[in-house]
Amino acid sequence: MTESRYYVQTRRPSGLPEKELFELRSSTLPALESGEVRIRNRWLSVDPYMRGRMDGVSTYIEPFELEEPLEGGALGEVIESRHDGFGVGDRVIHMGGWRDVAQLPGDQIQHLPQHDVPEQAFLGVLGMPGMTAWLGLEHIAGLQSGDRVLVSAASGAVGSLAAQLAHLKGCDVVGTAGSSAKREWLEAHGIRAVNHRQSVEALTRDLQQAAPEGIDVYYENVGGAMLEAALNVINPFGRIAVCGMIAHYNDAEPAPGPSNITHILLRRLRMQGFIVLEHMEHYAQFVSEVGPRVERGEIDYEETVFEGLKQTPDAFLSLFEGGNTGKMLVRLEGADEA
Repeated sequence: MTESRYYVQTRRPSGLPEKELFELRSSTLPALESGEVRIRNRWLSVDPYMRGRMDGVSTYIEPFELEEPLEGGALGEVIESRHDGFGVGDRVIHMGGWRDVAQLPGDQIQHLPQHDVPEQAFLGVLGMPGMTAWLGLEHIAGLQSGDRVLVSAASGAVGSLAAQLAHLKGCDVVGTAGSSAKREWLEAHGIRAVNHRQSVEALTRDLQQAAPEGIDVYYENVGGAMLEAALNVINPFGRIAVCGMIAHYNDAEPAPGPSNITHILLRRLRMQGFIVLEHMEHYAQFVSEVGPRVERGEIDYEETVFEGLKQTPDAFLSLFEGGNTGKMLVRLEGADEA
């Protein structure tokens, strides 16, 4: 018999979730049915979008069910299989996270792509966050060489790759980050850095100094004052790819819109939100383009690692306090060093 330890959500949050609403439980897994695979997880991903799933409201993805195992991106090793496509020892990625052992149908599992990178990179720079960065620039914003680009939360898992990809394409890039260490990291990678933890007025001033000719593309991860300041400095016919708005994820009440929202009309802007899960047919292209660059060291990436399954709620909540540089990961017992 195989035991699985997993987290459940016991109640709906109001504002920033409290750690106490996550509860660790254990159960014995049933015997594998035909087509199923059992996986011992090695790495778990926690991501800001998970906060929206906690509210019990259906959006582009179904909410988490109370008292049921939570889920999220994970990477693990097959320990038992009744699926012809997977054998014991295979390394795979899947959505059976927030637990140490997952049991899933084989059609919900993918083999790791063949690139010479640390395995956990397929949860970050070569996983869904990396795909989100690439997709927003290439397919949503239509990035062109020579564009002036602004990336908010540019030291995070998505933003750090978006900023580097734009820079590698010959764009002039400004990135925002909330700490001096994160801004120093951006500057070291050829990206002019601005502190986004300021008033709209101060942020607008600093963005104007960093990008005196304005910006053509804005990669949006934050919302709130950041979006308002970006609208103040964007050029006519600018393009805005909206990946996330983390500033609003824990709002207890609806937040007011930007006071300068009319800039979308007056400057003839194009602003489009996107959900990466709706574009996964492009994943192979993304990996084929970005994977070799990661292998060659042309793209740098950071990881923030919490140790052990019991640290998963802390890792998740830390996302909303700026506690991560790059991808936030949880390493389970037995995983290799990052």
